[in-house]
Amino acid sequence: MSRSPRDTEEHVNVLGRAAKLQSEGTPFALATVSWRRGPSSGKAGSKAIIHVDGTVDGWVGGACSRDTVVRLALDALTTGEPKLLMLGQTDTRTDVELVPMSCSSQGAMEVYVEPVLPKPSVLIVGSSPMVDTLRRLVAVMGWHVSSTEEPAEAAGVASRSFVIVASQGHYDEPAVEAALRSEAAYVGLVASEKRASAVKSWLCNSGVPDEAIARLHAPAGVDLGHTEHEEIAVAVLAELVAHKAAGAGAQVVVVDPPEVAIDPVCGMTVDLTRASFVSEHDGTSYYFCAAGCQRAFEADPASFV
Repeated sequence: MSRSPRDTEEHVNVLGRAAKLQSEGTPFALATVSWRRGPSSGKAGSKAIIHVDGTVDGWVGGACSRDTVVRLALDALTTGEPKLLMLGQTDTRTDVELVPMSCSSQGAMEVYVEPVLPKPSVLIVGSSPMVDTLRRLVAVMGWHVSSTEEPAEAAGVASRSFVIVASQGHYDEPAVEAALRSEAAYVGLVASEKRASAVKSWLCNSGVPDEAIARLHAPAGVDLGHTEHEEIAVAVLAELVAHKAAGAGAQVVVVDPPEVAIDPVCGMTVDLTRASFVSEHDGTSYYFCAAGCQRAFEADPASFV
């Protein structure tokens, strides 16, 4: 399908902005028009970024679709699950979330909404060939990773982060204690069984609460049997992936949706801050996505109230 120069420029700009937001760890949803039946203002391939406050960069359609896409995109950000939407009447698609429209154009549009959430963040406390290997493996996963030799830095990790202490006994105790006092979703100690037991005893004698000590994974990593030092990194990463799959470290997105109303004629969502078509009936305000819906309502309000 050919695209005009302006369409191509907007397509690139949206993807560029999306890449920047993702690199900054800012949550957003990316909406893409994957199919359309004309007449429809949305074009196949059109993209838009939906921010957590409901604002939009880009273009996926006009008044009859924009606010509904925003509402469902914010739902996707909350659940973390993508959505495939069908806006309009069609009898050819059964594998989508159908959003009926009764707009006079009779157009239809399929939109794929993908929530883009921050990647897990991993802090490794220590320095060794194993640490270097683990850093590379975590980076390959696309996660954020950093390392330090300052034990106190483990106390300042963001909530839902993963902390791995691998100091080879140099400062295991203060690093683990600092990590356990943080809101980290996972705290692991790379050590032998004997060394891990000694660290837990030290924590107990230092007044660290039992429930905090119970959060410690020591020795860290999935048991892969006898492994070389650098291969321990694979075992640690495997455990982190398992915890992520179970929901640990998941980013909780708090959305700030705009105030909306439902068009009583077509059922579409209307953003009240942008509503252009409003009618009063029996002391109640009704909002419409387009002039056609407003005319239909005013001609026979009882049919829709």
